Amino acid sequence: MSNLYGDYNLKIDYVFKVVLIGDSAVGKTQLLARFARNEFSVDSKATIGVEFQTKTLIIDNKTIKAQIWDTAGQERYRAVTSAYYRGAVGAMIVYDMTKRQSFDHLARWLEELRGHADKNIVIMLIGNKCDLSSLRAVPTEDAEEFAQRENLFFMETSALESTNVETCFLTILTEIYRINAKKTLSSNGDVEQNTAGLMKGSRIIVPGNEMNPKKGCCFAT
Repeated sequence: MSNLYGDYNLKIDYVFKVVLIGDSAVGKTQLLARFARNEFSVDSKATIGVEFQTKTLIIDNKTIKAQIWDTAGQERYRAVTSAYYRGAVGAMIVYDMTKRQSFDHLARWLEELRGHADKNIVIMLIGNKCDLSSLRAVPTEDAEEFAQRENLFFMETSALESTNVETCFLTILTEIYRINAKKTLSSNGDVEQNTAGLMKGSRIIVPGNEMNPKKGCCFAT
């Protein structure tokens, strides 16, 4: 996918802030490391406070700078909530498909997100560690049902094996771009359409990828 990534000296057309949330040890930091630097550390330690990384890529001939924020899942760090969500246009809620409890906590994370973030934020549900299929504790069908009910995008990933990691980030960033591009057109008087309506049931074309994901859909792992 070498055609997706831009030179850092290029003019930046958009900067998109995306937050990663979910219980501790579900693999948020590893997902970010795999996407941003194509790295995976077996000795990764729990995130303390908030960290973020950036990556520049090209979508529809526009240079996008993605600013991905990663936060600790432990309760004692929840005081950073308001500042963490401020300005976010995308969110990825991550659970560990081998730990049912991390899935059961999704409703709480989603409630917190919707209570602090912009109402039009693009949200993707991520079932991480799909390489551990023999230890699966969350059936794909359960996650699909939750995603459909809450109108979320859904994908299962493996940071260890790099399964679907790039695709999930490109999917959410492409959707964010499409919404912002439509808003820009609308503000210029070229398009009269409600942004919230654009988000519902929209299909994503990921450059260089043959899949056409849609909300509430489960992707191959």
